[in-house]
Amino acid sequence: MADEQHAKGEAKRTSGTIKEGAGKLTGDRDLEAEGKADKTEGSLRKAAGNVKDALKGK
Repeated sequence: MADEQHAKGEAKRTSGTIKEGAGKLTGDRDLEAEGKADKTEGSLRKAAGNVKDALKGK
């Protein structure tokens, strides 16, 4: 379901933003990098949802 992809993507982007911020705040480069990766994954999930929507004609 495309809506599920949008929701999961947004949740992953949000958690990635939090991790990235926490990593910057604490100086933890690994956590910061993990947050950036999560944000990217979230964006890709949202894009997949958009593609599914387009294919369904929404």
